[in-house]
Amino acid sequence: MKFSDLGLLEPIERAVHEAGYTEPTPIQQAAIPHLLQGRDLLGCAQTGTGKTAAFALPILHQLVRYNQRPAQKQTRALILTPTRELAIQIFDNFRIYGKHTKIRCSVIFGGVSQVPQVKSVAGGVDVLIATPGRLLDLINQKHLSLRSLEVFVLDEADRMLDMGFIHDIRKIIAMLPERRHNLFFSATMPPDIRRLADSILKDPVSVEVTPVSSTAERIDQKVMYVDRNRKKDLLRQVLQDKSLSRVIVFTRTKRGANQVSEVLEKNGIKSAPIHGNKSQSARQKALEAFKDGKIRVLVATDIAARGIDVDNITHVINFEVPNIAESYVHRIGRTARAGAEGIAISFCDAEERAFIKDIEKLIGQPIPVDRTQPYHSDDVEHARMMSKGKAKAAIESAQNQRRHKHGRNHRSKGGGPSRGGGGGSHRNDTRAGARSESRGGASSASRSGPSPITPRGATTTSKSAITPRPNTTAKTAQTSKSQPPKSTSKVGNLFRGVFGGRK
Repeated sequence: MKFSDLGLLEPIERAVHEAGYTEPTPIQQAAIPHLLQGRDLLGCAQTGTGKTAAFALPILHQLVRYNQRPAQKQTRALILTPTRELAIQIFDNFRIYGKHTKIRCSVIFGGVSQVPQVKSVAGGVDVLIATPGRLLDLINQKHLSLRSLEVFVLDEADRMLDMGFIHDIRKIIAMLPERRHNLFFSATMPPDIRRLADSILKDPVSVEVTPVSSTAERIDQKVMYVDRNRKKDLLRQVLQDKSLSRVIVFTRTKRGANQVSEVLEKNGIKSAPIHGNKSQSARQKALEAFKDGKIRVLVATDIAARGIDVDNITHVINFEVPNIAESYVHRIGRTARAGAEGIAISFCDAEERAFIKDIEKLIGQPIPVDRTQPYHSDDVEHARMMSKGKAKAAIESAQNQRRHKHGRNHRSKGGGPSRGGGGGSHRNDTRAGARSESRGGASSASRSGPSPITPRGATTTSKSAITPRPNTTAKTAQTSKSQPPKSTSKVGNLFRGVFGGRK
């Protein structure tokens, strides 16, 4: 089958041809005919299968066919997606496919100023791609309304739930008109996702392509058993092979992504981290540098990786094995997009062996072990297998211990912790707190008492700062040894030592 066989309008078909597409992917072949007929659709497809075009092309077709100018602050089609990167990717695809039409598209997401986004939707748009939080913000501020919506697309539904967007999604669905065309896409279909789909769709057609096992079969996979504290050494060793020319390294946490990238940079390996704590401009800059080949390694978390649309990724490295088997398939699928082949390497420590077993069960095949690498550990490979729950708890406990140790190290570098606990942030990853401590301790504002060198005559509300009378020290010395000396005596001694008490 060719795109010309799908019955798309000529301007859209021409744009597809100019983009270099000749034959539709399986999900496009299965979904587009039903969507052109106006059927609701439930799609289960992995990343990299051509899913965006599967809904973008028929939506453009219908909007052009039933040409109606959107009212001010209204949109005809809404595509709801979990991440900024994915929203931008979908927006770019709509512009490519609709470049020979007069369809107006806009994209809105958080992390940047809303002013340009408000302006882009003020006159009404045909297609709006949005993340849930920013969409609700603009609706609540009366900058946008969904009452004239014709088409609703919920993309990456499973990731939406993972990120805690379920309440926002329900709020948005409650704002939609009763009559609308619904499209629902998810890479996995657990019971929660199925219930959500049932609450949205009406008599849907189901389309499922690219089973998990077939995705894994196209990828050369291997696992390397290694002690946790040698993983960074192993990563440096593996990246000495120049055939790893465009690599995504996955970590479990944002802190881990930063640390791995810093180690690589110190060893002369161009890299950049990408995760939720990075600003939108920093994430886009890292993605562009990775696409252009300016950096060799992109270090990412699972959530941030959704929407990374980069071709010719040679390798995926799981620096930490995910505790959710489906996430493993999403990760390694980055190196096998649109039917291509790739290589995936997983660094596995003792606690993560349970996750490897779960992954092998899901993909229906064992993952070969590479015992030739210099940091191979027989002890790890043959360690006692934990349950998934215990393994996850052990990993989280180790992470918490490392965070506390990291916080203590920061405080010790600054000359000790501040008095009263007010100097640094309780969150170890807050840089402002680390900076305040690196300047030699907390400022006077963070101390529980006043500065001991407050000049005479200074105004203060603390009783301990009042200049003591000359005989205070003598009286204090005559008190019982069991009673602690009054704070005023300490302050008085300090005052005399600084302001003339010494000869």
